[in-house]
Amino acid sequence: MESVNPEPCGGVTVRIDMISNNKSETDDKKVIIRAEDLCKSYGNGVSELRILKEITVSVEYGDFVTISGASGVGKSTLLHLFGLLDKPTSGRLFFRGMDQALLSDKEKSLLRNTAIGLVFQFFHLLPEFSSLENVLLPALINKNGLDINKKEKLAKELLDKVGLGHRLGHRPSELSGGEQQRVAIARALINGPDVILADEPTGNLDSESSEGIVSLLKSLNSEGYSVVVVTHNKDLAQIGSKKYSMVDGRLM
Repeated sequence: MESVNPEPCGGVTVRIDMISNNKSETDDKKVIIRAEDLCKSYGNGVSELRILKEITVSVEYGDFVTISGASGVGKSTLLHLFGLLDKPTSGRLFFRGMDQALLSDKEKSLLRNTAIGLVFQFFHLLPEFSSLENVLLPALINKNGLDINKKEKLAKELLDKVGLGHRLGHRPSELSGGEQQRVAIARALINGPDVILADEPTGNLDSESSEGIVSLLKSLNSEGYSVVVVTHNKDLAQIGSKKYSMVDGRLM
């Protein structure tokens, strides 16, 4: 573990009380996510392990961003910050122009449910629920203006979109790994997110299933969905409209 002085990474200090509003100086209607000198460290106050170092990057509507790199360099940590699942140690992170540091936990939770589609390596499907029920679940959590019949119709359409229209009633244990990941992607789309954040979406799949997920994500992006993927998959990494590699906590 690297021993350092207990100060923000790169010496960047965020003064919330000096921010006149929660908009980024570079706020643009095309930008969904904007990171400015973003850092993330873990430690005990005496020593710190710096995971992310002064990352400045933006994700715009229609982007397909890929971030590749070796295990442990900080790819998943960055994606978790983008998904408002964690907080940076220093720097500023904006979602739709809103400074995440000024958002309450409830506001972040609402954004995760309605504006961010999260896809993970290990699917995280509820085993006792059918494919259709798993896809519907985020819509049931966010009940504002819920029309269950319309949402169920949409869930069926999304499962058909990912090639599983014939598997509506099947539980995860009755599906292959690739099929479970397709259900997870359909679930991520149910509330019409601004961006899909995918953490190693092919990392737990065989080569044939991986190719299917790569094709699906590419197809969704061509339909207008914004996508950010962290991956070891070289084929997936190469199809991004913006391609980054991460080395020692920095984007290259």
